Amino acid sequence: MTRLTKGTWVLVTDSEKALFLKNETDGTDPYLTVVKKETQDNPPTRDQAANERGRKSDGSSGHKSAMDDTDWHELAKERFAADLADMLYKRAHKGEFERIVIVADPNTLGELRSQLHKEVSDKVIGEIPKTLTNHPLDEIEKMVKAELAQS
Repeated sequence: MTRLTKGTWVLVTDSEKALFLKNETDGTDPYLTVVKKETQDNPPTRDQAANERGRKSDGSSGHKSAMDDTDWHELAKERFAADLADMLYKRAHKGEFERIVIVADPNTLGELRSQLHKEVSDKVIGEIPKTLTNHPLDEIEKMVKAELAQS
């Protein structure tokens, strides 16, 4: 069973916002406080694209086919995971945390996991594939405690 000890960090994130939390008590009765909030301004692709979709010639027939546009919204989500991984690395390198639990939707969790530096991944004591970014802190505390008790 993984324990949520005093000083353990909990990162609660999705692809656009993150809460860096710190446990001030123990795993029996966790009390999480906010260390940092991070958000990303990521409007839909239609609001980020500068041009209409391109078209290309299908050859001598005179027909043209539409080309897929870059999904700027999706790219920004992937960049956010990379930015979070970089923030975690800098804080781990400074010794700000020794243990961390990552709570994220499955897609963000996978992307973040692939971006983590070894110094951070060695400190990960648990991963919870859930979206909890819009939950109040007391609910996050209960859910993290319950999930870690199962592991």
